[in-house]
Amino acid sequence: MTTQASALTRIETPLTEMLGIRYPIIQAPMFLVSNVDMVVAASEAGAIGTFPALNYRPIEKYVEALKEMKKRTKKPIGLNIIVNKSNTRAKEDLKHALDAGVNLFITSLGSPKEVITEAHKNGAKVVCDVINLEHAKKVQDLGADGVIAVGAGAGGHAGPLSPIVLVNWLKHELDIPVIAAGGIANGATMASMLAVGAAGVSIGTRFIASTEARVEQAYKDAIVNSSPEDIVMTTRISGTPAAVIKTPYVERMGLDLPWYLKFAKDQKTLKKYVVPLIHYLGSKKLEEAATGPSWKTVWSAGQSVGLVEEILSCDQIIKNLVNEYEETLKNLPKVQ
Repeated sequence: MTTQASALTRIETPLTEMLGIRYPIIQAPMFLVSNVDMVVAASEAGAIGTFPALNYRPIEKYVEALKEMKKRTKKPIGLNIIVNKSNTRAKEDLKHALDAGVNLFITSLGSPKEVITEAHKNGAKVVCDVINLEHAKKVQDLGADGVIAVGAGAGGHAGPLSPIVLVNWLKHELDIPVIAAGGIANGATMASMLAVGAAGVSIGTRFIASTEARVEQAYKDAIVNSSPEDIVMTTRISGTPAAVIKTPYVERMGLDLPWYLKFAKDQKTLKKYVVPLIHYLGSKKLEEAATGPSWKTVWSAGQSVGLVEEILSCDQIIKNLVNEYEETLKNLPKVQ
């Protein structure tokens, strides 16, 4: 469905107030998918575009990408930094992002302490991916400005809990905004998350099927043609459960780590060497599948593939989300 959003529309939540954006929508940072065009288009459309720092290698290309984004839009932009020890570029990525004036940092897979401290010196905000209350309380205590509740159904490293339950639970237990992630691809699913207490939504899978995404056409077609039942969880990519589209290659590869890697990962003396190796091997598989024809098709995606019916521009996706959200509210049963 293609619609035009009203120029007067604003959806005000703690997230829009925090970032100074029009709509409480984060275009999620997606490994090998998010790029300059996507970030700029999303931010210009009233959401906030974000990208993983590691999408640009070597570091010189990352710096160029930051400069281009800030040149092409004056609206807020965001950056994802993996903060575990396997990411040896984290400190350098953070410094360049602060120098460029990045407005939002999304941390994942580790402690966000240093990112929070440095970002706050620049007036930037930090939200942290979490899948449970324990981690959410830890990052709140460290000074995080919000959390992204990554529930079941999300693409990438998804949590085990229903996003409806996880968001509402964290909303009641925390003092900082909770952003929902997982299973959101249209205005109705967005409305459901805001209804249970989310301050905003983080949407990834829907934007893979966008004209700005520079991935293989087969990847985009797989997003459009897959159903929620085609999404499986695998530990083969990073050692942590991650959602991917079930393809013949994924089925042949299996969903669990080989026994020898699983054994080594559980040994204290070997873990610090094995985890980076698993991450490296997994990222190479994703890169081969996303950026060129390959029989090794490992495509990251969430269960919301079942709600994606066509490839659209990022601008149109956001317009549709807003209009569908408004329509959903209008069509709710009236209290008698």
